[in-house]
Amino acid sequence: MTTSLQDGQSAAGRAAARDSPLAAQVCGAAQGRGDARDLVPAPWLHARALLPPPDGTRGCAADRRKKKDLDVLEMPSIPNPFPELCCSPFTSVLSAGLFPKANSRKKQVIKVYSEDETSRALEVPSDITARDVCQLLILKNHYIDDHSWTLFEHLPHIGLERTIEDHELVIEVLSNWGMEEENKLYFRKNYAKYEFFKNPMYFFPEHMVSFATETNGEISPTQILQMFLSSSTYPEIHGFLHAKEQGKKSWKKIYFLLRRSGLYFSTKGTSKEPRHLQFFSEFGNSDIYVSLAGKKKHGAPTNYGFCFKPNKAGGPRDLKMLCAEEEQSRTCWVTAIRLFKYGMQLYQNYLHPYQGRSGCSSQSISPMRSISENSLVAMDFSGQKSRVIENPTEALSVAVEEGLAWRKKGCLRLGTHGSPTASSQSCATNMAIHRSQPWFHHKISREEAQRLIIQQGLVDGVFLVRDSQSNPKTFVLSMSHGQKIKHFQIIPVEDDGEMFHTLDDGHTRFTDLIQLVEFYQLNKGVLPCKLKHYCARIAL
Repeated sequence: MTTSLQDGQSAAGRAAARDSPLAAQVCGAAQGRGDARDLVPAPWLHARALLPPPDGTRGCAADRRKKKDLDVLEMPSIPNPFPELCCSPFTSVLSAGLFPKANSRKKQVIKVYSEDETSRALEVPSDITARDVCQLLILKNHYIDDHSWTLFEHLPHIGLERTIEDHELVIEVLSNWGMEEENKLYFRKNYAKYEFFKNPMYFFPEHMVSFATETNGEISPTQILQMFLSSSTYPEIHGFLHAKEQGKKSWKKIYFLLRRSGLYFSTKGTSKEPRHLQFFSEFGNSDIYVSLAGKKKHGAPTNYGFCFKPNKAGGPRDLKMLCAEEEQSRTCWVTAIRLFKYGMQLYQNYLHPYQGRSGCSSQSISPMRSISENSLVAMDFSGQKSRVIENPTEALSVAVEEGLAWRKKGCLRLGTHGSPTASSQSCATNMAIHRSQPWFHHKISREEAQRLIIQQGLVDGVFLVRDSQSNPKTFVLSMSHGQKIKHFQIIPVEDDGEMFHTLDDGHTRFTDLIQLVEFYQLNKGVLPCKLKHYCARIAL
């Protein structure tokens, strides 16, 4: 009879498992097969079962109840229509609210800003990553994902900003903010986020890198990068930095040394002996920030400041401020600290940009470009029969000619046909057609242009076009090359009553700025490199 009782309980448990996972958990615990932490009978139940009956009367009553229970068990079993309600004698004291749901995730509303201060509110789960937030904004705003979209943490009260790594949890970042602080999340391009994996030679100058172990022969930048990602070997970043003394307004120039264990400074010149090295900061429980207004906010000697900020900082006094002599030096220090802190995780973010913890993946998120674009071909419809243009050079020239013809037709449509002012109006249109382009910034200063380019990454070919402040009739092309920002004046020239634009004193002429930018995107010309990425202020 005991066997039939156990079989009945097993059948009920199997039926419950089919209908309710929660009931299956409870049944497994009641039969002794579940985890002891899931459901443990109260101790007093076992104690009561071991006590003898106090008198014969109670013993007879117990025998009668036992006989009645055996009679019930001998009856043929009837299928239970509600197996989830009677899996265990202890089910009555449990409720579904005591068990977490399988995929229950708390949600929170966050606000993300763009560079033009427009914002968008998003309701996101607690385990969403920075990359997932970027994916949501890309989809909602119909942007093209080129893996350079980045989430930034902006701290205006102390003038600091940092890149939130793709794998970081956004809600954890927000949990470190104080209630009175007006911190913001910014969404914009950052072309230099993983550029050191592509061109490490620009990020690790030879005079700033040394090695803890003896190396045979010269070390290439790629090998330096592999050393950063390895746990057994590491390069040392060294050089002079201005450090702000704790609790004081003064800055002191000191020789620093960066290792995997942290940042150290030498108390005696450039000595690297252990007795002369003093610990400055670790980066396991700190984040590295870039200073946006170091001279104004902190009295820094240069504009190339950065700092260590603890995750649970109590205020500006907990900041460890540093300042480099030039942008290339600051970029080297910040990049090396990121690699030491996150290591292979950064490389995984670079290789697999769609991996996230909130379920956003390359399978669940479709690309913004149409898949059919890969099968598009150039066609020529000028003859009686259409033909496929197989020669790439011919296809490119046809595309340029059609683009120029379309632009000229558009300019003529805006003018008055047949009137003497038609040509002048079309010329005026050519002069102003660039204002709708995302790479054109109307009246911004040289400093503002440099700030925008630095924000979006000092990668070769990042550019923008702006009005010249010194000469109202000219324009300026500002671009990045070799970790530096260069400016080229675009001069208007007149020939036979028509206006042209040129970068090389009239040797190469363009009818408008759009044609000029398109040409230098395909050809290097007089520029140090081709134009690749334009700086744009997006709106959310």
